[in-house]
Amino acid sequence: MQAPQAGGAISLPVVARFVDIAVDALAGAREEIDALNVYPVPDGDTGTNMYLTMSAARDALREATGVAGRPHADVPGDLAAGPALAAFSRGALLGARGNSGVILSQMLGAIAHRIAAQQPHERNAVVMAQALREATDASYAAVGVPVEGTMLTVARAAAERAEERARDDGVRARDVLAAAAAAAREALARTPDQLAALREAGVVDAGGRGISVILDAAETVLTGRRPTPVTAPLGTHHIPVPLPTGDLTEHGPAYEVMYLLDADDDRVPALRAELAPLGDSLVVVGGEGLFNVHVHVDDVGAAVEAGIRAGRPHRIRVTHFAEQVESARRRVGHRAGRRVVTVAAGPGLRALFEEAGAVVVDGGPGRRPSAGELLAAMTGCGAEEVVVLPNDGDSVRAAEVAARTAEEDEGLRVAVIPTQAQVQGLAALAVHEPGRSFEQDVLEMTATARHARHGAVTVAARQAITMAGPCEPGDVLGVVAGDFAVVGSDLYDVALDVVERLLAGGGELVTVVAGQGDPSDLAARTAAAVEERHPAVDVVVYDGGQERYPLLVAVE
Repeated sequence: MQAPQAGGAISLPVVARFVDIAVDALAGAREEIDALNVYPVPDGDTGTNMYLTMSAARDALREATGVAGRPHADVPGDLAAGPALAAFSRGALLGARGNSGVILSQMLGAIAHRIAAQQPHERNAVVMAQALREATDASYAAVGVPVEGTMLTVARAAAERAEERARDDGVRARDVLAAAAAAAREALARTPDQLAALREAGVVDAGGRGISVILDAAETVLTGRRPTPVTAPLGTHHIPVPLPTGDLTEHGPAYEVMYLLDADDDRVPALRAELAPLGDSLVVVGGEGLFNVHVHVDDVGAAVEAGIRAGRPHRIRVTHFAEQVESARRRVGHRAGRRVVTVAAGPGLRALFEEAGAVVVDGGPGRRPSAGELLAAMTGCGAEEVVVLPNDGDSVRAAEVAARTAEEDEGLRVAVIPTQAQVQGLAALAVHEPGRSFEQDVLEMTATARHARHGAVTVAARQAITMAGPCEPGDVLGVVAGDFAVVGSDLYDVALDVVERLLAGGGELVTVVAGQGDPSDLAARTAAAVEERHPAVDVVVYDGGQERYPLLVAVE
């Protein structure tokens, strides 16, 4: 890869390459960083959170540039950088996990914003130095009470060295990044002198190590040099033992609360003021109506209620630190059994999958899960054998990428069954039998999913040409085996047409899954018609709650 030159703007393909390398580097260092994690709480997940955050940003960037699912594919050089970098920033914000991930998302957003704003006359070296400075300033501003000896300190040292280097005429961006990486390593080595918790545990700061990993990766790809990493100069690192009280520190909060918040920007200062007295590690990042909120508290309800007063909190996650550490120990020390990881496109489908014993990752059109989210489910389920049901053609590739990582890094045995639809996942899960051999179980589930003919009913959002002919906004579309087969005007009529097409090849069981709100009792009316027309066929109806598709259908 060519380094960015002083005479040309930082290109989108170069940014995408940086991101790929950073994700790979964090994946390789994830376990090490997790083990370093003692501050602000010793919950052993900093490396994982930074990896998942960067991975979510990478996935959003690749989807915006048309190379989704191909982590190392070249991004076209003729694309406009602005929209892609905006998608990258938003992906980081939406996918941020944990204290370190939320801070990292703010840094990534600031860097993307500065690169997108580059003017033709600006040198790349100066732009990169300013990007690192803006990232540092943004991260300090996002944290309720900044603490030195953390990833903030490491980032600031990198930015200061980058600014010094960029002042020299003729310096290239790669020289600036190499200087920043060196400064980050030096600052990271000093973190035990700044934080007693690090000094007592004999480790450097975990979040700072993550920042150093990212900058070291940039130096390696631009210069070919592999710098010597800074890890734990004071001794061996470990995941500390939770205190007998059940909290991880004697007087520290017991819970981590995170949520996305839709709110006017001017409501955020009051939210910060309300959350600050409740606990610590307060971080609020974002802007333009969307924020990611993170705080450690004892009173979970109060933290969520503060969000409700400020706007609309959603995707709320609550973690009890003591349980998290114990879960991590169980995963590391004892993996056993077999679990199924599946993607659900609606709350009803999630409930169905969970009732069947599956580990569920939320997905569906417009919010397909990243490889990082799927990897977290695979490694977090505690099993040594994992079967994955993506239930969507576009999610199969992400599942395969995550599966390879789980096999290589965690030693898990993983099989991805390439289910193309939610109803195929339901069919496969129905025949799952943990008592069988792994190979036989995967074989039976695969065969059942393959034999389940699937269809759906949706409504056209725009004018288009389909395999069934042209459609206009508001037309009802019938889908059979992933292709548009019917264009009509009535949901019920199209639904019956889809079912009849699926039953043309025979079948003993029809599964009907109602969408969000189930307009005009479409599922019940369709099921009744099938029972009347095909009395020998069994019909089951489920409330799936999926968006965009009023009806999903399967025939077995």
